[in-house]
Amino acid sequence: MKQKSRIALALTLIAASATFAMDEDGWASTYESLSAFDTSIPVYGNRPGYVKPLITNLGTILNSNWVSSAGVPQSFTFEAGMPFALVPITDDDRNYTASADILGQRISYETPTILGEHGNPAQPDGRIYGNENLNGLGVFTYPYLQLAGSFYHARLVLRGMFLPSVSELKKFNLLGFGLQYSFGHFFQYMLPRAAQGLDVSLMFGYSTSGIGYQPDDFNGELNLDISAYTFNFVVGYKPIQLVEVMMSLGYQNSSMKSSGHLVNKNNPLEQINPNLTVKGNNGFRFGIEVALQLGSFHPVVGYDYVGKSSFTTNVLYFKQSLGSDKTPDEIAKEKASESSTKSEAQEPAVTEAPEEATEAEPAETEAPETESEAQPEEQSDEEPAEQSEESAQEEEGF
Repeated sequence: MKQKSRIALALTLIAASATFAMDEDGWASTYESLSAFDTSIPVYGNRPGYVKPLITNLGTILNSNWVSSAGVPQSFTFEAGMPFALVPITDDDRNYTASADILGQRISYETPTILGEHGNPAQPDGRIYGNENLNGLGVFTYPYLQLAGSFYHARLVLRGMFLPSVSELKKFNLLGFGLQYSFGHFFQYMLPRAAQGLDVSLMFGYSTSGIGYQPDDFNGELNLDISAYTFNFVVGYKPIQLVEVMMSLGYQNSSMKSSGHLVNKNNPLEQINPNLTVKGNNGFRFGIEVALQLGSFHPVVGYDYVGKSSFTTNVLYFKQSLGSDKTPDEIAKEKASESSTKSEAQEPAVTEAPEEATEAEPAETEAPETESEAQPEEQSDEEPAEQSEESAQEEEGF
């Protein structure tokens, strides 16, 4: 009860200190909504939690749809399509926990985000409610063009989108690139045939987007600069050649930086200088996807989880290889043939060395035989001489 009374007191004090400009239906005014991007405005300003769902959903979209297969072929392959992600807006996107220092204590309370609901103008409670235009969104999504080319198991991905000025949206641009390398060709030929459909790869993707927004009742523009990147380890398996099931584990990061200048046409005192930077759901990401290869048609659908759920699709996606790769069985036969050829080439060198050694041995044994033959001859010549001398001496003595 004490906590509830403190929150009620906090909201009462906030309400008393603010001049509310919500409309007759209880929605936040444009000034209330956009002042969240200005850290210098009291009460209304410096509210990252209020606008965080924007970058949470945009970052999820930008970090998806980078992979169409875990394997990257050796032959040149070209890809083109228009992938997009669907990110459902949940209750977590419509409310957040704010805090304020009231009477020397830090008080936390739940309040709507820019996507949240409206309040009751007859009973203001100090909270800033959602924006009417954004509250009607059920999902976040936007498509982009994507091209990719691969060669020798390395893949380069390019994506982009440019939209002209439409109504209050003054600019929208998107640029991104990705790199992927697969490692299956190093080990697939050593696996049993049933496991040769397994492949793994590493993927990096980076995107940057710029959005310009000018409300009808304001001069100037709010600019949002968004950047996102992701690293992923991708494992894929093809139970049959036409179907591949993929799982990805990795990390993602996204952030949104605001800038610009806005002035209320009807009240020049209401000025906004956006300077807030907000981070998205940064951290672990998990995804599972299914890809089909129907000729050149290569649709991919999947599910991602990055602190929240999203659905990815490359339904309008095409992939064409110029050439064909060797199968793991063909590579295994080549490896076996190369190994046998090398062993045959090494065998003569091993057998020739002993033959040379055996031929040299007789030369070493002939010398002693010659010496032994010569020695008896010398001794036979000297023995008669010695015997004649002895016989002469004996005759003289006799």
